[in-house]
Amino acid sequence: MTINTNSIISVSEANQNFSKATRIADKNGQVVIFKNNRPKYILLDIESNPVIEMTDDEKIDFVAARILKKYRPAFEELAK
Repeated sequence: MTINTNSIISVSEANQNFSKATRIADKNGQVVIFKNNRPKYILLDIESNPVIEMTDDEKIDFVAARILKKYRPAFEELAK
C-alpha cells in the first residue's frame, strides 16, 4: 500500500486533535495513523469509496501476522 506523506499523523496527535485527522481524511480520502513510528491504523472517508489494494504477497503477510499474533503461545510451545 502506498502512503501519501500528507496523510500521516501520530496516534497521540489523532487522540488530541481528532478533528485534524478528519479534515485530512476529507481532503485525501484517508489518514494513516502511526504508532511507534510505524503505520498502525487507517481512518477512511467512506464517502470517497476507497479501495484498499494489496498484492497477493501483502495479503499473505497480513494473514500470517494475524495468525502468529493470535496463536503465539502455541507456536512458542511447538518451537521447544
